[in-house]
Amino acid sequence: METKIRQFRHEKSITQQELAESVGVTRQTINALENARYNPSLLLAYKISKVLGKTSIEEVFIFDDDD
Repeated sequence: METKIRQFRHEKSITQQELAESVGVTRQTINALENARYNPSLLLAYKISKVLGKTSIEEVFIFDDDD
């Protein structure tokens, strides 16, 4: 699953570690998400979207029907 986490994180000047701590996961999890190696739970996607200041999950996560 593609994401815009890296883009939005840079816009807010948040490190992977800071985002990870804010949503209760490891920095490695954020890295895996940014590199499309891990699909988050709905709850994690929601938390990340909120920390990044977005009103919907779809702004951050690009859902592909082929996944």
